[in-house]
Amino acid sequence: MPDFLFYVKLGLDHVLDFNAYDHILFLTALALPFTFEQWKPVVVLATVFTVAHCLSLALSVYNVVVMDVGWIEFLIPVTILLTAVFNLFYLKAKKEHKSLLLHGIATAFFGLIHGFGFSNYFKMLMAEETDKLTPLIGFATGIEVSQVLIVLTVLVLAYVIQSIIKVKQPVFVVAASIFIIFLTIPMLIETYPL
Repeated sequence: MPDFLFYVKLGLDHVLDFNAYDHILFLTALALPFTFEQWKPVVVLATVFTVAHCLSLALSVYNVVVMDVGWIEFLIPVTILLTAVFNLFYLKAKKEHKSLLLHGIATAFFGLIHGFGFSNYFKMLMAEETDKLTPLIGFATGIEVSQVLIVLTVLVLAYVIQSIIKVKQPVFVVAASIFIIFLTIPMLIETYPL
């Protein structure tokens, strides 16, 4: 049980680390186009992200897939940028064209990329472990809890800004998405593999 709790804490710390805020930016961008009343689909998307993230970790830990870390580190901010840009187009889409399936597919793909970004460190931690499944489940639990906290926080903040401060949802989504794009540009430059 202590090992399991260690990996739960590691998952929490991994996502909630403000020094490596890529997860927070991605989850914020993911939750932006939704309202507080739509919290269930956002939590489902966070879970899809967790499952994909842990799948790529498992593939790496069991040496099924080995990825070039340089490209993965660059692709992580690309996923954030694409999610923020997608929000701008999603706003203009007609209601019948807004599908959670597209969000789900993109979120799963981006989850795989983010998982591979952490895989080398995680693999090193698990080098001495004979049981690799328990740490993976613990880590997934920590990731899921922290991601649900982040998306619910974003939805509550959005609700406050839109309902109390009276900022219209489209204005809020556009402004926040553009802000995320500007925060992501330096990350793209820093991680571009030469």
